[in-house]
Amino acid sequence: MQRFNLTAIIYDKKGRVLSVGKNSYVKTHPLQIKYARRLNKEHKIYLHAEIHAITKCRDIERAHRIVITRVNRNGQFRNAMPCGICMAAINETPIKHIEWTSNE
Repeated sequence: MQRFNLTAIIYDKKGRVLSVGKNSYVKTHPLQIKYARRLNKEHKIYLHAEIHAITKCRDIERAHRIVITRVNRNGQFRNAMPCGICMAAINETPIKHIEWTSNE
């Protein structure tokens, strides 16, 4: 059972949704493995929401902003700052703005 729900949404400059990604503890993707290996974190090959959103985005060249949210079982926002793996992937896209929820 998941303790939280992590979602990443990629928007274009006009605020239109280009893709939505969710974290998974049973799926992976070659891009996730690539960045996990690059950062010597092979144990983190499960699919992160940010990388899921990037891989689902059909027009990544229009990507401008990504918003990452983490919500716990009680519906409260929690810190969703991207990890090093996800930041490496995001930095290789045109995404200029990164936003995430915080529990502060």
